[in-house]
Amino acid sequence: MLDQTVAVTPPAKGVPARYAAFSGIWAGRLDGMYEGKLAVLTVSSGGQVTISYAWGDVADNKPGVADGSGRIVGNTLKLQRLPNGADAAFTMQPDGTLSVTYALAGQTYTGQFAKQ
Repeated sequence: MLDQTVAVTPPAKGVPARYAAFSGIWAGRLDGMYEGKLAVLTVSSGGQVTISYAWGDVADNKPGVADGSGRIVGNTLKLQRLPNGADAAFTMQPDGTLSVTYALAGQTYTGQFAKQ
């Protein structure tokens, strides 16, 4: 799903650990059936991120990949609206997984992503 050339840039020394924890490639399923993969490519010391998000079939949406950006506030990474119209948020859990909320076309999908 994600291009194999996706390059994650390790966070700089000045990036707070709670932000740096989001760096990397994450994957999981929404509602137990819709595959998704999030690559957090860069993380700034202010919590700004650049991402690449890949999804499988979700409702009427065909599989695709979108590049975008977002911001970490507290323990949640909220993406700017994706080109397919979806809004996605990823909340860091105590066990190091991400709790995902993905809203598209009036439906909300939830799931857990683990670091790859």
